[in-house]
Amino acid sequence: MAVRFLRSIHDVAATDWNALELRGQPFLRHEFLAALEETGCATDATGWTPHHLVLLDDRTRALRGAMPLYLKTHSFGEFVFDFSWAQAYDQAYLRTGLGYYPKLVSAIPFTPATGPRLLLAANVDSAAVATELLGAVEALAQEKQISSAHVLFPDAGSYDQLAAQDWLPRVSCQFHWFNRGYATMDDFLAAFRADKRKKAKRERRRVVEQGINFKTLSGAELTRQQWQMVFRFSAHTFHEHGHEHYLSVEFLQQVAQALPDQIMVKLAEYQGTPVAAAIFFLSDDTLFGRYWGALENFHSLHFETCYYQGIEFCIARGLQCFEPGTQGEHKVPRGFEPTLAHSAHYMSDPRFQHALADYLERERAAVRNYAAEMCAHVPFHRGDQQSETQVLSEP
Repeated sequence: MAVRFLRSIHDVAATDWNALELRGQPFLRHEFLAALEETGCATDATGWTPHHLVLLDDRTRALRGAMPLYLKTHSFGEFVFDFSWAQAYDQAYLRTGLGYYPKLVSAIPFTPATGPRLLLAANVDSAAVATELLGAVEALAQEKQISSAHVLFPDAGSYDQLAAQDWLPRVSCQFHWFNRGYATMDDFLAAFRADKRKKAKRERRRVVEQGINFKTLSGAELTRQQWQMVFRFSAHTFHEHGHEHYLSVEFLQQVAQALPDQIMVKLAEYQGTPVAAAIFFLSDDTLFGRYWGALENFHSLHFETCYYQGIEFCIARGLQCFEPGTQGEHKVPRGFEPTLAHSAHYMSDPRFQHALADYLERERAAVRNYAAEMCAHVPFHRGDQQSETQVLSEP
């Protein structure tokens, strides 16, 4: 098999890339990655230089495997934090001129969503293709004196292959919602303990009493003007927290046009006027909460727009999981459960690899203890939640 690193997702045919096992994820589709490049969100200028890896059959040139891959000059937009690693690395190599950046990152830019990272064609030897892909990344890092390579938010299949190649495992804690066969929202809330159910219903009632109504709009239904408005809400919330938006309205419009059934907006209206919105993406079985914003302050509107409306959508559509994004203990009283997210890391220098392995072992223990503590605060009756053993297990 032949290895190629691509400077643009356009260097591989969309039909070939999308024929890989993407598990129905919108973020991995050629159209999504192309939109990031074409609208300037993931480019040299933003520190996300495309370096996608493909594995081709020597004889037929058919695509056998691939990795979404970027050469990064910083650690922003990843949601797996290694700033302290960069500082330690730069300090250790101060006299050699070697720096932590650039580094190789296999991830979806600005998207902390679990999914495949070692993308395989149908009917291939998955272990052999994974070994080739990861070996190519390691060889590139050694050849170009790149400090490290990182695979962020891999699913169980990719994670197992990474572990088999001795990449260093890391865990973090997110909070996900799981569908246990709920027929209605009331059915879901019935699984809460009485005091927690009362609080959740009061929270939802406050939004209704303020005169807030919601519309559910697919990518196909949103007009260009509506996207401008939704993005303005989101950008306003970013600015309130002292940040610039990672994405652009042009990106959202392009993705909505290319993948109209895999992007959705919950639009909150007050007296017929839009006041807030949350942007979601859909896979075959999972809802992903991405961005939200509001121009006015209404009691409990954030929780309703971003969480309860998303849960209600999942129940109506029969989706099995809802990943609302990173962090956020405030999600737990609303029915989200602690769930371990994973990443895997390769350091070119064996000395740094050894030191990092020791650090990560201690960090994993601390994260698992935190997740176990969070299990005690979920609102469900005993038996209507993930067990602590399930939460702390590997994927």
